Amino acid sequence: MKAFVHQSAVVDDDVELGEGTKVWHFVHVSSGARIGADCSLGQNVFVGRGVHVGRGARIQNNVSLYEGVEIDDDVFLGPSCVFTNVVNPRAFVQRKQEYRPTRVRKGASVGANATIVCGVTLGEYCFVGAGAVVTRDLPPHALVVGTPARRIGWMCRCGERLPELPVAQCKACGTRYEITQGACTELATRLAKS
Repeated sequence: MKAFVHQSAVVDDDVELGEGTKVWHFVHVSSGARIGADCSLGQNVFVGRGVHVGRGARIQNNVSLYEGVEIDDDVFLGPSCVFTNVVNPRAFVQRKQEYRPTRVRKGASVGANATIVCGVTLGEYCFVGAGAVVTRDLPPHALVVGTPARRIGWMCRCGERLPELPVAQCKACGTRYEITQGACTELATRLAKS
């Protein structure tokens, strides 16, 4: 199925839109951007020059992905979350050569109005609470909240909070994890809840 682009959206030349992707009202996708299949770009989203978005991403209203931001597959970006690309901006100082890359790994979720300071990597399936300010890398499956963001727990790949045990099992999907020394590692997946 071909990508859908709303008539109010602006998609520059040299943009790749994957099959089944939806580009909604007042979106601007800049030249050189690559958007994977089955994505949704909500109202008033901006995608900067050369930004790559993987397949299945859900980018909610009012999110700007500036040059240097890379979004992996199956990422959820909540309404009005913020990405930066320069640590110390000044209106009168040109710092385009100082852009710091930011990577959001597979399956991560970023809550509404959260801020991601440039130069960090958000680990696979991590979960950033609404309004949090992330200033450093997050490990896979981390659940973080606050300003600056701090880890308060771990999340299953299905989006449920895990119990704080050395070996934790998700009550929703049955996936098991080992939690040791600030890391959460998937052990085994059960396909159906019994």
